[in-house]
Amino acid sequence: MVDPARSDPDLAFFRQVCGPRGVVTDPAGQSDYLREPRGRFAGAARAVVLPGSTAEVAAVVQYAHEHGIAIVPQGGQTGLCGGAMPDDTGRQIVLNLKRMRRILALDPAEGTVTVQAGCRLSELQQAAAAHGWLFPLSLASSGDCQIGGNLATNAGGHNVLRYGNVRELCRGLEVVLADGRVWSDLKGLAKDNSGYDLKQLFIGAEGTLGIITAAVLRLVPRPAQQALTLVPLPDVATALQLFAYLNASFGEALTAFELMSAFSLDLVAHHFPDLPVPRTNDSPWCVLIELSRTSAGTDLASDLASALDASAGADGLRNAVTAVDRRQMDRLWAVRNAIPDAQRREGPSIKHDISLPRGRMAPFIAEVLPLLQARCPGVRPCIFGHLGDGNLHFNLSVPRAGDAAAFLAQRAGLERLVHDRVVAHGGSFAAEHGVGQLKRNEMARYKDAVTLDLMRRIKRALDPQGILNPGKVLPER
Repeated sequence: MVDPARSDPDLAFFRQVCGPRGVVTDPAGQSDYLREPRGRFAGAARAVVLPGSTAEVAAVVQYAHEHGIAIVPQGGQTGLCGGAMPDDTGRQIVLNLKRMRRILALDPAEGTVTVQAGCRLSELQQAAAAHGWLFPLSLASSGDCQIGGNLATNAGGHNVLRYGNVRELCRGLEVVLADGRVWSDLKGLAKDNSGYDLKQLFIGAEGTLGIITAAVLRLVPRPAQQALTLVPLPDVATALQLFAYLNASFGEALTAFELMSAFSLDLVAHHFPDLPVPRTNDSPWCVLIELSRTSAGTDLASDLASALDASAGADGLRNAVTAVDRRQMDRLWAVRNAIPDAQRREGPSIKHDISLPRGRMAPFIAEVLPLLQARCPGVRPCIFGHLGDGNLHFNLSVPRAGDAAAFLAQRAGLERLVHDRVVAHGGSFAAEHGVGQLKRNEMARYKDAVTLDLMRRIKRALDPQGILNPGKVLPER
């Protein structure tokens, strides 16, 4: 019996371009590409195509453009919003760039590195370190996520406070457009005001406007000193006061300022008993503070300890836990990074990736928590995130004795409650994970008509046939 996939002329062309192992059609081989790790989004694909070069991507996309074949660009599949998953029709192709993982150049004079889009973040970080540099994007998924996906979602992470989102770390891009043409700007210039900054269109666009195939990224000097301290605190308002004090005292040396609720740490202690979760002496909140300097200077850990002693709310800071060496720093960060997995192991959850002006965070939390308890008695908020840059992961775990199905049936109402209050406080319902398919309805509800019209005009201009990642980001009309 002839395998229909083997006689399909479209797939035959893709095999001719990418090689016989560059096109996956059997269900077993496709399975890893068609489901996100936490299992919320899954789909079906006509084929998974694995190009090995920009030329191969361009040839595949040009053919798809000419034949009306929809393409779902895919990186390391660490996204949480379904942005890299095909629909369930089985007509779309997945274009995964994992074979394109080379580091093309590292320029010490410019402090830049040029990489293919399939390069994993951890590989880039290791290459930069080997040459005495730091690539400061810091994500818990660094071993799996790819640079192309980081750029497509404008990834954030722990170090945004000091270094910015990946948008601020990008000097240039190479992109395959929807008709298969290649737009390349890999000069890596720090300043170029000769017209529109086109790369900004593709960063954060989640593959809906073009497929990123390579990038020039900015490196920074490796820190000569680092200090890391976990501080228990009575409330979020005190955490914000402490942030303001340390920000004024240390400026750009303040690298990370992470907020964690006691409940989030309790989950880590329960599900990861081998991790050294610090005792917070019944404090409902804590912050993880990292300072770094590229110069030797005075002892940074001592400077931080002195600042904590002198700061507002110092009475509650005597229980701070300070890392004394690199190993302890890594273990404290491991506790912070384990929170999402601990919540997953605890059971069903409803997650919100939100941002707020820092001054509105405490009022927002104080307002929303009782509203959530009234709507869903016993719900357990798991709140943590990047307080320094205004990004909270405001997640809800199923009530301890609650029915999981009944809890998840309330998802729409609970999400509406949280997002309505976020927007009322001047915030955003999508901070660093993007929109994907998860938040398309939120785009329709919260984005104004002019913004949506401009986005749709850009989409039509760059992808008039709508073949690039259809059903993502933009809501239905």
